[in-house]
Amino acid sequence: MDRKKEEILKAHRFRFACKEFDKNKKVAEEDLKFILEVGRLSPSSFGFEPWKFLVIENENLRQKILPVAWGVQRQMPTLSHLVIILARKKRDMIFSSDYIKYMVEDVHNIPGDLAEARIERYRNFQKEDFKLLEEDRNIFDWAVMQTYIALGNMMTAAAEIGIDSCPIEGFHREKLEILLEKEEIIDREHFGVSSMVVFGYRKEDPKRPKTRKSMEEVVEWIY
Repeated sequence: MDRKKEEILKAHRFRFACKEFDKNKKVAEEDLKFILEVGRLSPSSFGFEPWKFLVIENENLRQKILPVAWGVQRQMPTLSHLVIILARKKRDMIFSSDYIKYMVEDVHNIPGDLAEARIERYRNFQKEDFKLLEEDRNIFDWAVMQTYIALGNMMTAAAEIGIDSCPIEGFHREKLEILLEKEEIIDREHFGVSSMVVFGYRKEDPKRPKTRKSMEEVVEWIY
């Protein structure tokens, strides 16, 4: 058990936001599929999986992305893989949508009255608990929060097998979404861009050790 704990901590100490990769080393397809599988298996609120992962292999599309994504300018020439993480919008995530009905009945395999009860519980959550129905943007922002669970898990999984990564929020969301729609990759009625993440192998180790606040500053035990 202690050995496993140390392996996990070692992976977190190893991981950093890599800005330049070794362009001669590519992540094996089976390793990338492992990372994506970890993302797919990640938890989400109500288990409704409000995400989709776009693996951008097309070099022409990568170049089109560059002008609207300043945060990936340094990595693009050397990265191995670029993944855009999408979040579902209100049209899909509202309690009354076809998508939620599909998730409850066809993915979760909840039958009849039990399915209706689950959707009703979800309606109460959206309306009363988190007040997600008060503003149109609320449900999308809530869905984006779910995608960050998958993002974190994928980066940790990558680090555990010695693969580097960097999360990217440096992009113009609307312009990137319009580009992806023009390329017939997304339907903006259903999806918006949450974040991006790049994978590869570091060109060199970070120049300074990882810095974090102390445990005492970030954890408070309530007895």
